[in-house]
Amino acid sequence: MKVKRIIANIETQDIAKAKHFYGEILELDQLMDMGFIATYGSHEKMDTQISFLSEGGSGMPVPDLSIEVDDLEDVLTRITKAGIPIEYGPVDEPWQVRRFFVRDPFGKLVNILVHL
Repeated sequence: MKVKRIIANIETQDIAKAKHFYGEILELDQLMDMGFIATYGSHEKMDTQISFLSEGGSGMPVPDLSIEVDDLEDVLTRITKAGIPIEYGPVDEPWQVRRFFVRDPFGKLVNILVHL
């Protein structure tokens, strides 16, 4: 048996809000739209992980999602231009990541990071 995919599911009654944050700001592709479900991802190969945390590191709460990007400053600029408040960071952490936390349109705490 081989796990092929891990999918994060976020419950909402306003699926359209995902398009701006995940589609436009984070530039994920819309892979599926069936009305009751919209799926965003990438056609590129990405690593999949599942983490179990007692805290979010540096005394922060555990984020609902962690998204690794290749250009953190570009995403930070997009987030700032969109008027989305930064809840933590950006900061270089001792475990060799630079990151910041924001809330997506559904209130989920998102850790956006790049490895240093």
